[in-house]
Amino acid sequence: MGELVSCIRPDGQAFTGYLVESSQGAAAPGVVVVQEWWGLNDQIKGVANRLAEAGYRVLVPDLYRGKLALEANEAEHLMNDLDFADAASQDIRGAVQYLTSSGSARVGVTGFCMGGALTVLSTVFVPELDAAVIWYGYPPLEYVDAEKIKIPIMGHWATRDEFFDIRGVDELEQKLRDAHVDYVFHRYDAKHAFANETADTLNLPVVKYDPVAAELAWDRTVEFLSKQLV
Repeated sequence: MGELVSCIRPDGQAFTGYLVESSQGAAAPGVVVVQEWWGLNDQIKGVANRLAEAGYRVLVPDLYRGKLALEANEAEHLMNDLDFADAASQDIRGAVQYLTSSGSARVGVTGFCMGGALTVLSTVFVPELDAAVIWYGYPPLEYVDAEKIKIPIMGHWATRDEFFDIRGVDELEQKLRDAHVDYVFHRYDAKHAFANETADTLNLPVVKYDPVAAELAWDRTVEFLSKQLV
């Protein structure tokens, strides 16, 4: 459904992204989707395809430059080698600029797990953004300068998440509240990666797909993006 395209970062370096155009054409609003720690795999491409079907032009930057992980230890290694500030301020910002320069008047960002953490950072480092949806991931909170966040945010969190403790979500929420950020957080009685339909095949006891929570969070996301971007 999509195609690989070449994008340019603000620093002039090139990177590849998976682009899915909307049936509404190049003027449709855009969404940058940020991968989980597995890389630009079929599952995250499926998320992009689904958002495109909902009316958005979607771009997934390939943060690992073609590398994919099949096992958790491989994914952890790739994630640990990633410069998060660079990925947010250069790759994700470059993806946003690609969409705006090619027709989208408004662009949002959404990301899952590691991509959720990068979505949080993007709200700080990418001034061109118009909205953000975070899925169960946050960075070390000392790197979140909430005073710089000027866009509305939605967050989806798992109360039984063993990767991202829900107490950290409470701390992030307090930072946003103190900075008067326009945000709404939803908490689900679920485990990490509850919206990833392949989670049960990963042989990781700390992740679990929850179709009911996943669909509720998706519906909330689509409604939020429609309000903020369309």
